[in-house]
Amino acid sequence: MGSAEEVMKLVADKGVRFIELQFTDMLGIVKSVTIPSGMLEQVFEHGVWFDGSSIEGFARIAESDMYLKPDPNTFAIIPWSSPENLTARLICDVYTPDGKPFEGDPRYVLKRALKKARDMGFGYYTGPEPEFFLLKADQTSQPHDRGGYFDFSTDEGIEVRKEMAKALEAFGIEVEAAHHEVAFGQHEIDFKYADALRTADNVVTFKFTLKRIARKYGLYATFMPKPFFGINGSGMHTHQSLYSIETGKNMFADPNADYGLSDIALKFIAGQLRHARGMCSVLAPLVNSYKRLTPGYEAPVYISWGRLNRSALIRIPKVSPDRLESTRIELRCPDPSCNPYLAFAIMLRAGLDGIKNDLTPPEPVEEDIYHLDESGRKQLNIGELPQNLYEAIQASEEDSLIRETLGDYLFERYIAAKKQEWREYSLNISNWEIDRYLWIY
Repeated sequence: MGSAEEVMKLVADKGVRFIELQFTDMLGIVKSVTIPSGMLEQVFEHGVWFDGSSIEGFARIAESDMYLKPDPNTFAIIPWSSPENLTARLICDVYTPDGKPFEGDPRYVLKRALKKARDMGFGYYTGPEPEFFLLKADQTSQPHDRGGYFDFSTDEGIEVRKEMAKALEAFGIEVEAAHHEVAFGQHEIDFKYADALRTADNVVTFKFTLKRIARKYGLYATFMPKPFFGINGSGMHTHQSLYSIETGKNMFADPNADYGLSDIALKFIAGQLRHARGMCSVLAPLVNSYKRLTPGYEAPVYISWGRLNRSALIRIPKVSPDRLESTRIELRCPDPSCNPYLAFAIMLRAGLDGIKNDLTPPEPVEEDIYHLDESGRKQLNIGELPQNLYEAIQASEEDSLIRETLGDYLFERYIAAKKQEWREYSLNISNWEIDRYLWIY
């Protein structure tokens, strides 16, 4: 879109009556304030003030005043709004009263990480694959269908996915494919990679759009990582590459090297492997996330990399010799419950750390790591991801890069929120415990 003037002209030309000003809290939950379109010019000039103390992880009561500043590049007309109340969306950055970016704004955390990359001459592309389940709204304990991977005859969500894709395209998100995933009721809609800031905006838009369209069909779309026992959970495998700010060239590609990866790509991989445990509290942020990260369900458990190995944490997708610009790495531990702004910031900074410190990754592993015993994994120097949220929190606290990336302000509040989540989980009495123990002891 480009400029505030262009947005205001489009609002007038299209007859837009309302604007939703959106941002996310530190957990990635979308927040919004609605303004009449006649207020838009004033908002572009002066912002919209709000009480930050009421937003998760934002501010104490004594320092609560903040304002939203819309990014004109994020303008889109909401496709399901009615013609008589036509509504558009703008994603906002959060500022403090002195006009400085708010350090607790997740979007600012990602912008800060992207600046680190630019200072090194790099831009950062991401292409996530967020999976989700469709559930019957009145029966959320069961998946919507009994379909499997790429199924057609047993896939009851085909028409729903088509309408979801149409709505996403109205937001400017370029959909590449939509299909049923491995588990009953599980689906995936892939969209084109982009610069990480735009991609993070797209992930946020993706999630609330799918929930809205599902509701139209009497369904509920959930991005909970592992809603059902015994079947695959939902991941958000994320494809990544660095490109040259000066030339636009893919800096991961080297057709003459093993795996087609440049030295920069190998160092980036080494950085992410070094910080893999510390990243997990952000990339897999829920108690429930670690019920997905278990052997046997196509989710990574061990810290390794390889090309064909889908049990590895980082996989190298194969590219055609005439498509070297597609060279990338795929990180497989993130899940769609994460805040994409924080997730991409952490992933980028971990990779850049590998480049800055000239790290070398271990040898790639192409055998199924799940079939190796503990001594076999030790022989190959393969570490493990945290087994639960508590271990992930500890790993983040021990990794100074995580604090540096999030900043002291957000890091302390984020870790405090995750510790509280773990405490509540630990004290809760589950149905499994009742079924297992009540009639025996």
